[in-house]
Amino acid sequence: MSRKKNTPTDRKFMMAEVVKSERISPNFVRLTLAGLDGLKAWGADHWCRLFFTREGQDVLALPTRTSEIGWYLQYLATPKARRPWVRAYTVREARPDVGEVDIDFVIHGDHESMGPAAKFALEAKPGDRLGFLDQGSAFTPDHPHDWTLLVGDETALPAFAGICRALPKSAKGIAIIEIPSAEDKQNFDAPADMDIKWVVREESAQSYEKPGELALKVLAETTLPNSEVHAHTIGEAGLATGARRHLIQERGIPKRNVDFAGYWRYRRAQTS
Repeated sequence: MSRKKNTPTDRKFMMAEVVKSERISPNFVRLTLAGLDGLKAWGADHWCRLFFTREGQDVLALPTRTSEIGWYLQYLATPKARRPWVRAYTVREARPDVGEVDIDFVIHGDHESMGPAAKFALEAKPGDRLGFLDQGSAFTPDHPHDWTLLVGDETALPAFAGICRALPKSAKGIAIIEIPSAEDKQNFDAPADMDIKWVVREESAQSYEKPGELALKVLAETTLPNSEVHAHTIGEAGLATGARRHLIQERGIPKRNVDFAGYWRYRRAQTS
């Protein structure tokens, strides 16, 4: 899925400051970031890139180019000793009037195996700084449809909350959201006819170690309306691609109607 459909025309790198850290559930940490002057609320699946210093770095060296290709080429050309970590995250809540955002971080595994973003979130304290690049919205259906289908794991939860909040009150749909624990459920606004199906791994009679496998099973067993749909499948790469494949090959849904994005890969940490 392309994430360039609805992006800022005046993209710029900003330095954000942590003003609050909260463990909102067993597997989520929410950071409130401030100092984002000129922030815009894009609604739906509003996403950003966050930049963190690597171990041993005293200065956060952000790219100076702002085009989508330019900044990344500059980033890759930066020696690793000075190159920051960069990760993509969904904005859980944006408050442009005060230049603040809330970002929810999923905490996977133990401290040794988790990635740099999760470690930052766990250890963050007020005053800590990180880089912020606004990227706009990734949920921009470009075809007529009668209902919306959302399928994802815990990493998709912030995006799905934003999408459901942005849908018209008259919208209909199904959201299949797999989470590790029942305590990770979150309340969010959604149309009355949006069927939210929480799928809890620890409550399953069958053991599912890899996130997304249980959501795929539930999707395969779910009766879907026989009308035009826009589907958005995101999360662990196997879930995102598996759901898309199922919808196209087994349900006969046109490719154009299915957006997908693999946010991460199970047991494969990003090294750049």
